[in-house]
Amino acid sequence: MELDHDCVLVDEFDALAIEVKVPPRSAQAPPPTPPSGSPTREKPFAAFSSEKLGKFPAKAHAKKVAEKLGVQEGLIFLPGSEEQYYEFSDMGPAFRQRRHFYYLSGADFRDCSITYDIARDHLILWIPYTDPKTVLWFGSTPSIEECKAASHVDDVRFSTGLERFLYVALSPGITLYVLEPNQKPKMGTTKGVVHIDTSKLRLAIDAARVVKTDYEVAMIRRANAVSSAAHKSVLARIKRLTNEREIEAIFQGFCTAQGAKHVAYPIIAGSGANASTLHYDDNSAALDPNNVVVLDAGAEWHCYASDVTRTFPSSGRFTPEAAAVYAVVERMQTECVERIRPGTVFHALQQHACIVAATELLRLGIFHNGSVHDICSKGTVSAFFPHGLGHHVGLEVHDATGGERLILGSVAPAAAGQKGPRRAGVGMMGKREWMSPEMLAAMYRDAVAVPPPYQAQAYQRLEKNMVVTVEPGIYFCREYIKAFFLDNPVHAKYIDKKVLEKYYPVGGVRIEDCILVTEDGYENLTTAPKGEEMLKVINGS
Repeated sequence: MELDHDCVLVDEFDALAIEVKVPPRSAQAPPPTPPSGSPTREKPFAAFSSEKLGKFPAKAHAKKVAEKLGVQEGLIFLPGSEEQYYEFSDMGPAFRQRRHFYYLSGADFRDCSITYDIARDHLILWIPYTDPKTVLWFGSTPSIEECKAASHVDDVRFSTGLERFLYVALSPGITLYVLEPNQKPKMGTTKGVVHIDTSKLRLAIDAARVVKTDYEVAMIRRANAVSSAAHKSVLARIKRLTNEREIEAIFQGFCTAQGAKHVAYPIIAGSGANASTLHYDDNSAALDPNNVVVLDAGAEWHCYASDVTRTFPSSGRFTPEAAAVYAVVERMQTECVERIRPGTVFHALQQHACIVAATELLRLGIFHNGSVHDICSKGTVSAFFPHGLGHHVGLEVHDATGGERLILGSVAPAAAGQKGPRRAGVGMMGKREWMSPEMLAAMYRDAVAVPPPYQAQAYQRLEKNMVVTVEPGIYFCREYIKAFFLDNPVHAKYIDKKVLEKYYPVGGVRIEDCILVTEDGYENLTTAPKGEEMLKVINGS
């Protein structure tokens, strides 16, 4: 039976519980009477597991990929991750499954592969045979029966039979689709010349992954539930903590204890000036009660990511400057989230966030000597809001975007050897897109010249079951602001250096939630406290 539910943190027990959402009486059977003295809301987090959702929808994903490929026949082959070791060592990194492979298989263990015969609509998972000695040292991998029970595939076979299968399946004229040349399967003799396509499959899988299935949404919802509860656990203890590393430890430990062993990305727990570094992950500085902390941390649930950021005062009280900046970012996020629905152009949300930032920073006196239009048309907002407003979330924390980008629209193909897009003023700095002043200025001028609803096809529109983040931020990184803005007369005239000095100690403020696009609006999947609710948790009120 499926239950609609919310995760709630039971402070008394420091545990996660399930709060069941009860449908109208007409839609349900009479509830059973609970045993005397038993709790009605409190359940172990183990009950919040994927078994209730049934099998992983591998077959549905494969069909979707074939549709995006636009062909009626051919064989798709994807290998999973293999065991890895560090150089000159018998130790290696924690296992992480290849996400494209997982999307078509649901198998999260080493040395597997998947084949999908498009014409026959036949999906086979190939798994390694585990001999008894390996079981002794490392344990067993899932059996054929366990794999069939966990994932909707047509068959599960041992990898020893893969070469023979390929000989039979790859008849003359059939195309073998792989992601990259180095992921071709080992093949012996074939019946004829085998055409191997290494260019179309990734585009097809990326396009398929942009809009999530209901199963995927459920996984992301659960990742957010764990993350939100972990954030609340940190808030409840922050006044007793003395170092950033304690914040990291509490978040990681809480998630691990609830069954989310992996975080979706390195935890960022930056206080004071460290909060102005977008990708700070040293997490070793002492906490100052006068500083805010930016905690950017999200758990994975069955390979699906969450991405959650909260900014809070370690003392339980914002300084006047920090409170003012928090209010700016809160307005930026609230107004952008409220505009999300199918058909929304995310590019327009980025523009709106920049306009709000310019308006509010003018009010605070950080900007001066110009109007919102003046400041936005020069891109000076980038001094304080230098990154994209959000991104897709799924099997990666920065998930596949398809042929378009949320903010940048269609991008020029990458040059040989480059991983990212080529677009003037845009670069990948860590896990975020750096929005240079030139890029923001160009985006603003485009928006003024071609106002919404943005008829150009270049911009990606939101669709039902997309999951995106909305993560505005305002930062006071002294080195960055001086080098790119205060030393540049185009921008310096709009920034009041005297007023700015009062705000450097804030460091930075970012608020980030994962948002599901619904039939006629949105659902915020992130329930971590923020604003007044956040302060109440910190202060125990």
